[in-house]
Amino acid sequence: MHSEGDIINEREFSVDAEEIPMGRKFERKIEDFSCENCGTSVEGDGYTDHCPSCLYSKHVDINPGDRDCDCEGLMEPVAAEVKKDEYRIYYRCLDCGYTHRVKSSPKDSFEAILPLLSKPIPDK
Repeated sequence: MHSEGDIINEREFSVDAEEIPMGRKFERKIEDFSCENCGTSVEGDGYTDHCPSCLYSKHVDINPGDRDCDCEGLMEPVAAEVKKDEYRIYYRCLDCGYTHRVKSSPKDSFEAILPLLSKPIPDK
């Protein structure tokens, strides 16, 4: 079990390992937030990186959990796919165009994921 502020090996983080450069560490930060897209109050668990209702995120990290990105733009969910019996959600920052993907959370709205499954996966 980890406590707030722990640095966790990347294999324990729910984001695809392909997204984290080798040797990088994940900083777990338990933070509650209000979604800037839909206004949902989200209770963070240290792994929460997007709104479970509308799936929007915020571009705040360079490496997962570090909060070192100055952009702070909204990350729009633009597509999703099923990979290894899990959903992967693809994002694009509405301010700077940065793209990345994360695994969905069990708390995520299937109704929000479903229309994303028919969208084309963005090129990296």
